[in-house]
Amino acid sequence: MSGGVILPDVLPEGVVTLFCGSAVGKESARRGAYYAHPGNRFWPTLHRVGLTDRQFKPEEFRLLASHAIGLTDLAKLEFGNDDELSPDAYDVGGLKQRIRCAAPKLVAFNGKRPASAFLGVRRLDYGEIGEFAGARLFALPATSGRATRFWNISHWQALSELHFALISR
Repeated sequence: MSGGVILPDVLPEGVVTLFCGSAVGKESARRGAYYAHPGNRFWPTLHRVGLTDRQFKPEEFRLLASHAIGLTDLAKLEFGNDDELSPDAYDVGGLKQRIRCAAPKLVAFNGKRPASAFLGVRRLDYGEIGEFAGARLFALPATSGRATRFWNISHWQALSELHFALISR
């Protein structure tokens, strides 16, 4: 599905970690909130690894700015599952521009698919995968309920530890 920008970016001044997903899911588009599907682990995971002091509701996504955390997606004009997006849905150039402007220290891709598309590679591992415009890039196991067999919180925990190490510098 497509139209205008589905959800606004959260790109606060001083952002340390910018989370980037593939595209907004159907439930998120319907509710106007990031990671809104009840089966998505994003909000519980942020709290569990200590990136937030409580579990936020999806509609509270703008509050991440006060934690030096940003949100965006690789596809800003379409929503749905990855296999439902058009071949040109991903706007890598647009994401690169947002990274240059916001200057996060970390860019954390929620899943391998957006990370692979951003880097233009077919395969990569979870964890740190490179650098772009001064930001360290990470591929994290996707929080989508559809990606359960790949779920592992350890990479999220490592990212959280690095996030706080960079804040304290």
